[in-house]
Amino acid sequence: MTEGTTSAAAEGDTLTSLEQEGEIAADYLEGLLDIADLDGDIDMDVEADRAAVSIISDTGGRDLQKLVGRDGEVLEALQELTRLAVHRETGDRSRLMLDIGGYRAKKREELSELGAKAAAEVKSSGEPVKMKPMTPFERKVVHDAVKAAGLRSESEGEEPQRFVVVLPA
Repeated sequence: MTEGTTSAAAEGDTLTSLEQEGEIAADYLEGLLDIADLDGDIDMDVEADRAAVSIISDTGGRDLQKLVGRDGEVLEALQELTRLAVHRETGDRSRLMLDIGGYRAKKREELSELGAKAAAEVKSSGEPVKMKPMTPFERKVVHDAVKAAGLRSESEGEEPQRFVVVLPA
């Protein structure tokens, strides 16, 4: 086997294992939806080297908001439970991302804008900007937005009060 073939095979194995994670997560979440007597369709994908599973609704998703909770707290808990279910089946740690009713997608847009605004403020003032405490998901989105703006950022503090600091170039 050549190096290129080996690389393609490894990439295929990774994709297959991520698809398997998605399948296990979808089965687990379908069971939860049945228990909670909630309607929702499961959508699976692979994004940025991690399995991504979304619960979507044709009916507007008011019931799904219960699964998001205040500030996404229930969503975060469901994501952790789903990751544990995947780990139990595969024996491997999961980095699966769960979205419910488009909550994370909308949050990602808002956080990208927030990160870009903070970067613009740092560029104009030359001073670091400390942001409010955020979840790991939120910090990752902000770090990506700051990097895209050509600056760097760091996380400081201890959970649950960990926050992003945007630094001048």
